[in-house]
Amino acid sequence: MNWHRLSVAETFELLGTTRQGLSANAAEQKLVQTGPNELQEGKKKSIAGMLLAQFKDVMILILLAAAIISGIIGDLTDTIVILVIVILNAIIGFFQEYRAEKAMQALKQMAVTQARVLRDGNTAWLPATVLVPGDVILLEAGSAVPADVRITESVNLKIEEAALTGESHAIDKIIHSLESDDLPLGDKKNMAFKGTFVTYGRGTAVVIATGMQTELGRIAKMLQEDETLTPLQQRMASFGKKLSVLVLFLCILFFVAGWLRGEDVVKMVMTSISLAVAAIPEALPAVITISLALAAKRMIRFNSLIRKLPAVETLGSVTYICTDKTGTLTKNKMHVEDVFVNGELYERNVLQTIKQQEQVNLLLHAFALNNDAVAGDDKIIKGDSTEIALMEIAREQDIQSDTWPRLAEIAFDSDRKLMTTFHSHDNKIISFTKGAPDILLQRCADIDLVAMQQQVDDMAAKGHRILGFAYRYWDVLPENPDIEIHESGLHFLGLTGIIDPPREEVFDAVAQCKTAGIVPVMITGDHPLTAKTIAERIGILSSNNDLVITGQQLAAMDNDNFLAKVERIKVYARVSPEQKLQIVKMLQQKGHYVAMTGDGVNDAPSLKRANIGIAMGITGTDVSKEAAHMILLDDNFSTIVKAVREGRRIYDNILKFIKYLMTTNSGELWTLLLGPMIGLPVALLPIHILWINLVSDGLPAISLSFEKGKDIMNRPPRPPQQSVFANGRGLHMIWVGMLMAGIALSAQAWAINNGLHWQTIVFNVLCLSQMGHVMAIRSDNQSLFGAGIFSNKPLIGAVFIALLLQIVVTYTPFLQPIFQTESLTLNEFIIVGALSSIVFFAVEIEKAVFKRNRGHHSTDL
Repeated sequence: MNWHRLSVAETFELLGTTRQGLSANAAEQKLVQTGPNELQEGKKKSIAGMLLAQFKDVMILILLAAAIISGIIGDLTDTIVILVIVILNAIIGFFQEYRAEKAMQALKQMAVTQARVLRDGNTAWLPATVLVPGDVILLEAGSAVPADVRITESVNLKIEEAALTGESHAIDKIIHSLESDDLPLGDKKNMAFKGTFVTYGRGTAVVIATGMQTELGRIAKMLQEDETLTPLQQRMASFGKKLSVLVLFLCILFFVAGWLRGEDVVKMVMTSISLAVAAIPEALPAVITISLALAAKRMIRFNSLIRKLPAVETLGSVTYICTDKTGTLTKNKMHVEDVFVNGELYERNVLQTIKQQEQVNLLLHAFALNNDAVAGDDKIIKGDSTEIALMEIAREQDIQSDTWPRLAEIAFDSDRKLMTTFHSHDNKIISFTKGAPDILLQRCADIDLVAMQQQVDDMAAKGHRILGFAYRYWDVLPENPDIEIHESGLHFLGLTGIIDPPREEVFDAVAQCKTAGIVPVMITGDHPLTAKTIAERIGILSSNNDLVITGQQLAAMDNDNFLAKVERIKVYARVSPEQKLQIVKMLQQKGHYVAMTGDGVNDAPSLKRANIGIAMGITGTDVSKEAAHMILLDDNFSTIVKAVREGRRIYDNILKFIKYLMTTNSGELWTLLLGPMIGLPVALLPIHILWINLVSDGLPAISLSFEKGKDIMNRPPRPPQQSVFANGRGLHMIWVGMLMAGIALSAQAWAINNGLHWQTIVFNVLCLSQMGHVMAIRSDNQSLFGAGIFSNKPLIGAVFIALLLQIVVTYTPFLQPIFQTESLTLNEFIIVGALSSIVFFAVEIEKAVFKRNRGHHSTDL
């Protein structure tokens, strides 16, 4: 329903009410039909439900089955260890999901508790939840708007709608109907919306929508959409399913083959469990979570607060950054850039040289005197952002306003768009009038109206907000200033071009984005011309192919047309919350990973839906912060680019420890599968495999996250669909795993033939091989010595601790029965060390051989 197009009388008639409000009986009947004026939550997940959902993963179910079977056949040590791993993973997952449930609760808290309502012609304070369409409410400065309403009376009524529309200044409210059908919320000036606030004046309004039918309710519905999975979550989910099928197949095959050969059933069950445990990288979820948490802690240092840990690695895959303009790309502070006076256009910095000219001096006084901004005790100017900008330029030119006292005024109102003040100076009365140039110029005498209007258009084309100034001398001070008399026959003084300028650091940040293959896109509630000007200045618009589009133009497009153009559109102006969500979905449909910034309630659905939602820490609402994955503590676009750099670094390192951990699993699998085939006993027990997977691998894997990146922002983002096995990682896992198995099985055969502690030797060979492997894979194409042995000190420490722990479980008497180990002689341990070093040298040779071919495709990390 286009309520903004109806007159006040038509609105009352359609809602079946009057200026006296509804009767109590009519309101009760309507309340039964419409329901309470509150936001409804979607189906809420219970705590128990969220906890149980963590156990649905097939790999977790396989581990649980392995734990149960181990317990049944009497191996309680393995059962306890496996259950501890599974429960820890479940707890980590649960807390991530529990935090995501809070966004809707924050939105509900915005609901107003009390409203001043006219019922049966009498004013009463009622709970906002009992409001119904047709209720007449009273609004005044400081009150919150309790429902969506049509304004019926406005006395200088101004409403702050930034949370819903993104408009940074309060909107003057009017009562007459508006002509256009498809107006964005910010332009529906005869309406007000639930969750916004009255900042000035007073008025009355009639309720036209309550609860989920309000604009806030529509946002609440959109917030109930499911979040998208991060790139790594998607890849790991796919990888987990494939691995689970492989594990089940290998376990069944191995068990059946052994049973047919007449092997002992209990022994085959234990071996099958060993296979399952060997194939599943138990440490991987914990290692990823810990490394992301460490990265999140580092990111606070450059003003990025990570709310949802997977967001860290998502940053590494971002291909589009959709950013708000005001405060993020710009300073969120109005600034006078150009001044037109004496028939010439001057830049701000030239005023110092011409301020002695009479017209210029008068214009500068007009800036300071026709102005309600005031300086506090701290010398900081407070007031309307435009008036602050005018006061600052007057101060800059040392304009003293104390000797020009204000004697009278005609206050600004939104209908005539002018403000006039009267002052005494040198025994004369002078008035200054400022306002919209199209109105002001009509009130000026002796000007070329066509030429002046052209000048206004030229300045506006640069994206400036234009204000006009005029003056007039009077013989006496008017007792009751009259608009028709005292705002006519004016002498034109000049024009100002005012804009919220870009932040200095944004220019470099946008350039870095483009170098890194990331497309920055501006989405703003501002005027298209202003948006285009800023976008051109900072480099977002840099090609004739780039498009600027308004919300109205977007609404006129069908989905196919929008999908065809979405990658060319670099600036969106005056868009609705649904359209922001649509932009995100369309870019995702094109295969992009989208970062979206926002600060208002209207941004919450698109923040939640984006691959990474970024809320503003300074100006952001609680709702936007709860829906976001990350919060910018300084509201600065360049901070996003720093966060992307960190995200790429950590994602590259995550790929390294997937490569590292999966190579270990590959080595264990080949050892267990090939050993019996060549007549050797099963080399490892489940407790050995769990020790290798969790302790020997876990600490070095976490330490890989400290590897520093090199030239990270000089390459395009990793393709979103790229597998974790791409760029030779999968092949590496197989051949290095086979090499480890070959070394381990050779050591096993040698130890058996020589009557040595063969199981302890195999256990130690595999553990120590991992240490050599982790040192070799720190860089994809540089040798360990080229990268610097001590350039990652935490990794050196982790390898040392892992070696120390391996010695402890091998030689400590009370641990030997648990780990089924026996003390090795010094010679045996030296042989184990020599065999384990083969993996290190083999991987270093691989890098040297293939360095030239891979140099063009690898990232040196």
